[in-house]
Amino acid sequence: MRSKATWAFLLAVLGVTVYAANVFATPANDFSGTTLAQATYGDILSHVRSDHPAWDELIRTRGASDLYVQQNTWKPGGSTGWHTHPGPSFIIVTQGSVTTYEGDDHACTPHVYTAGTAHNAFVDPGDGHVHIIRNETAADAQTIAVQLIPAGATRRQDAPDPGNCHF
Repeated sequence: MRSKATWAFLLAVLGVTVYAANVFATPANDFSGTTLAQATYGDILSHVRSDHPAWDELIRTRGASDLYVQQNTWKPGGSTGWHTHPGPSFIIVTQGSVTTYEGDDHACTPHVYTAGTAHNAFVDPGDGHVHIIRNETAADAQTIAVQLIPAGATRRQDAPDPGNCHF
């Protein structure tokens, strides 16, 4: 009997946790995403080295992975809401500017990326790394994101506002 009560309690705690995460999640606004392409790969092992210039690349996965190519669009003032991804995202700003904020940055430091400049791309490591991407300009903004995640995983996971930014 004690075992059943323990399992019932753990399931109740899990249910409340999932409910609370959904209730406190910050919704996106004036933001839309379109999947341009998606593919599933088996194990990946890619290791390339170059001497000119010195460069080293290593990608290694175990188990199936989904690769997404995503086009994201923000209207002026738009936001993704706080969220994370289960794997890395490589983002290129193709139109306008976006500003990112990190959930674990107590100073709420803005990082601005602008199309057509040397500072037009960034990497989101995923794996619980909570962030928000905003368009703080008066013009539309657009990005292309390439994401590698475990096969079948939810590509984007909404997160509660970490409370470090006051906008």
